[in-house]
Amino acid sequence: MELQQLLYFQHVAHSENMTRSASDLHISQPSLSKVIRVLEQELGVLLFDRRGRKIALNEKGRLFLRRVETVLNELKEARSELQAQDKEVKGTLHFYFDVASSVIPDVIRSFRLLYPEVTFELDQHYGAPSSPRFDLCVTSMPVGLRGTEKVDLLKEELLLAVPLDNPLAVQSSIRLDQIADEGLICLRKGNSLRELADALCKTAGFVPKISFESDDPATVRGLIRAGQGIALVPSLTWPGTFDETIKLLKLENPNRFRTIELHWKKDHPLGLAAQTFRLFLIDYFSKLPHNL
Repeated sequence: MELQQLLYFQHVAHSENMTRSASDLHISQPSLSKVIRVLEQELGVLLFDRRGRKIALNEKGRLFLRRVETVLNELKEARSELQAQDKEVKGTLHFYFDVASSVIPDVIRSFRLLYPEVTFELDQHYGAPSSPRFDLCVTSMPVGLRGTEKVDLLKEELLLAVPLDNPLAVQSSIRLDQIADEGLICLRKGNSLRELADALCKTAGFVPKISFESDDPATVRGLIRAGQGIALVPSLTWPGTFDETIKLLKLENPNRFRTIELHWKKDHPLGLAAQTFRLFLIDYFSKLPHNL
């Protein structure tokens, strides 16, 4: 079985028209038909149903096509990686993120220690971009982005942060309905963490009472440290937020997790710098402590 056979098969499988494929591939139709027949003989199965001059990919053909496209994509990626070996990692990355704002600066710092010629244009607006202009996007918005591929970077638990002088601090875990009358410190609506917090409270049967609301995660973290209320907080991506004056309580609610995703656009081939940063992000988040 040769690579050219697989490429010819892929084209015919998508077109289901031998004449059109032969023209596109610059090969005679009899020669292309012979390639497909030889391939079927090697596999010992028919890949197409033939009705007169018409062909249609059958179930075995669809199964084989999925495997072939996986192989061809791997070969394409391998070729790109080999060609990139001698290229310098540099350029400007358009990077959107609406989550993990305490972690991302250290990610960028660590990356630029290795690749100082890479610069960043950062976009940090809340809410999934309706017309995304980014190379890479880190988000935990529940509504997926259209036209992108993604990989999960991290699944993290939400905890309840309470000052030690709050009566709730004697507990090690808590049900959300127990805080229905408590004032919450929150990010503004549109932020993915706020959307998740509202959804959790709704599931628990109440609308949260908001005592402080801000569009700046750093302000929210400062208010928590200042003991101005309680807050639902991420367990991993707000490092250094809490000291001995704050007690972190486990939530007893089942949907207390969020998933942080890395997206890139399907129709926008990534440059070497973006490819390298994508791999770096995946590796960095995989090494965070207690990644669930």
